[in-house]
Amino acid sequence: MKFWKWVLPCLGLLALRSLLSQGVPEVRRGIYRGREIQFPRDARQFNGWRHFGQNAPLWKVSEELPEDVFTFARLCYPFRRGLRWTADYPEADLNFSFRLHQLTSVEVNPYPVILDIEVEQLRHHPLIYVSEPGNMDISAEQARVLREYMLNGGFLLLDDFWGGDEWKGFEPVFKKIWPDRGYEELKPEHPIFHCVFDLPSPPQVHSNVYWEEMRKHGKTNMRNEIRTDSATPRFRAVFDDRGRMVMLICLNNDLGDGWEQEQSDPWYFSNVSEKHAYPLGINIVFYALTH
Repeated sequence: MKFWKWVLPCLGLLALRSLLSQGVPEVRRGIYRGREIQFPRDARQFNGWRHFGQNAPLWKVSEELPEDVFTFARLCYPFRRGLRWTADYPEADLNFSFRLHQLTSVEVNPYPVILDIEVEQLRHHPLIYVSEPGNMDISAEQARVLREYMLNGGFLLLDDFWGGDEWKGFEPVFKKIWPDRGYEELKPEHPIFHCVFDLPSPPQVHSNVYWEEMRKHGKTNMRNEIRTDSATPRFRAVFDDRGRMVMLICLNNDLGDGWEQEQSDPWYFSNVSEKHAYPLGINIVFYALTH
C-alpha cells in the first residue's frame, strides 16, 4: 500500500518536551450510560466499551532523551450530555501516535494521555486534542486556563464537529475562551495543508459507517454528516497577537474516526485514513509545533 511508502523529511529539530506523567491521575473515572468507566494510564488496557486497541504497537523512545517526546494528549472537559470528550478513544489516540512514530523522525510517546483543564497538566504538552466540542460546558475559570495555555505557547485542535447546531452549542464556549478575539477561515492555500503532505484541497473525513452505507446504498442516515450545512469542511483558526495559530477548529470533519477506524475496512484505510486523516493530522502537528 502507498501508506508504507510515505517518506517524510528528517525533522530532528522537533525534540519536543512532553513528559510522560505530570499530575495525571493513575486511573481516571467517569460515568458512561449509568456505569462507572475507568481510564487506566495505558490506553491499551482500557475496557470501557468495544475497542481493539489492546494489541496496539509499542516502541522504545530514545534512551538518551527519554522525556523529549511528543505525547498525544486528549482533553477531558465538562459536558452537557453524553461522555463525548471520549469520542474515538482509545484507538484514535493509539493509532495516531503509532503512525506519527512510524512515518516521521519525531520521538513519539507510545502512551497517549488524558488531561484535565489544569495548568500543571496542560503546560507540559504543546498540542492538545479536543473531541466533539459541541457539548463542552466549561466555567469562566477553565476558559481562562485554556486561553492562557494557548497564549503561552500551547495549541488546541478541535475535531469531530458537524454543522451549525453543534457550532451554536460551542459558540458560547468559544466566546468564554476568546471574549475579545475571533477566528479566521483558512483558505486552501494555507501552509497547514501543504507543510508536509501537499493536500490538493482541505479534506473532509467521514466515518467508516458513513462510507459503508454510501458505497452499499448511495445514501446514509447519518444526520450529522449529510445536512446541508455539513457539506463543506471548514477550518477556523485563532491567532495570537504575533500571528501564531493557537487553535484550529475542524468543523464538518472527523479526523479521529479516520484514525480510530483504520482497520475497519481496507477501502476505508486506503481512501480515508491513508489519503486524508493521517496526512492532515501530521500536517497539523508539524505546523503547530514549528510556528
